[in-house]
Amino acid sequence: MVSAVEHAGSKPEAAWGAVLSMALCVAMLIASEFMPVSLLTPMAEGLGATEGQTGQAISVSGLFAVLASLLVTTAAGRLNRKWVLVALTAFMLLSLVLVAAAPNFAALMIGRALLGICIGGFWAMATAVIMRLVPAADVPRALALMYGGQAIAAAFAAPIGSYLGGIFGWRAVFWALVPIITINLIWHVIALPSMPTRQRQDVWAQFDLLKRPYFRRGLIACMLSWGAAFTMFTYLRPFLEQVTGVDVTTLSVLLLLLGCAGFVGTWAAGRFISGNVAPLLKLPALVMGAATVGLLLLGHVVLAAGLFMAIWGAMNTMFSVIWMTWMAQNAGDAPEAGGSLMVAAIQASILLGAVLGGLLLDGLSIRATFIGSVVLAALALALIGSGKRMLKPA
Repeated sequence: MVSAVEHAGSKPEAAWGAVLSMALCVAMLIASEFMPVSLLTPMAEGLGATEGQTGQAISVSGLFAVLASLLVTTAAGRLNRKWVLVALTAFMLLSLVLVAAAPNFAALMIGRALLGICIGGFWAMATAVIMRLVPAADVPRALALMYGGQAIAAAFAAPIGSYLGGIFGWRAVFWALVPIITINLIWHVIALPSMPTRQRQDVWAQFDLLKRPYFRRGLIACMLSWGAAFTMFTYLRPFLEQVTGVDVTTLSVLLLLLGCAGFVGTWAAGRFISGNVAPLLKLPALVMGAATVGLLLLGHVVLAAGLFMAIWGAMNTMFSVIWMTWMAQNAGDAPEAGGSLMVAAIQASILLGAVLGGLLLDGLSIRATFIGSVVLAALALALIGSGKRMLKPA
């Protein structure tokens, strides 16, 4: 079976059913990764662990995601990418079962580590797979559709998880995801075309990309942009509690507003991102950095805080589409190697941004954390400039 977009001698056709299947997988990955944040306290109580220990178990998925993003495409060798994606989705299913049924803290750690492998492996391959499912002109729109799953999960996973966890218990929340992922697994098998590997992937392809000055500059700029975003986002709740002075209900509404704004970003990404992506590379750092400055200046006013959070949330979903489109256009000869490096860089930036923000919060104040985010965004803007130096030479 040959991919619809690879059929020799015929006009390329987009496999949108497969793209939708990928979007559902994204939603489940994001929900599985961040659902525990809203269930931290009952999970700790249920497993006889401290909240700090449970938090470490949650973050361990990020560590394994970094490792998997660099190694999965190489380890998969010449395996058909359809079946690699099917296997990763099956591992996600197993991870959810392990977490839901975890009798102790060690089992939770194993389940979360397995989920990290799924996250890193999926994202490392996702853009390369999209590039094979649709014609080149449709790649930005397909990426926006896939990242629509991220917007859905970001908007609803935490509040729904918290609500259902309070009624049925935290284990029931994870069990509720199992049938959805099972359906997604079957959908993958039906909708994804066969995607045999054209050549064996190895770590040298990643080193080759890092030797290219334009790609190296882009990767550093991407890391600074993501680091800026998550230095702020990780500690948004303490800011809203300490500076804005919100109660739990208002906090939930503001977070839901931020998540729902992501749908606007997804729509805009699909409609406006096409052709030369260079002028757009600075938008995430510029807009999200400006929103953070707005929170620093006017964050004590609830309505102002809501406005800036909505702006931040809309750009957050465009963020991934912009940079993955850049990767597709400038590492098209090695998309899996490019995807591996991008995912590793993003996951590392998220972890390091959270560490930097935490040090500033504990050592100085929550405002210092947000100022640190703005400084990283400014460094990203200085490096990106017009974006032309991030493009592959013609």
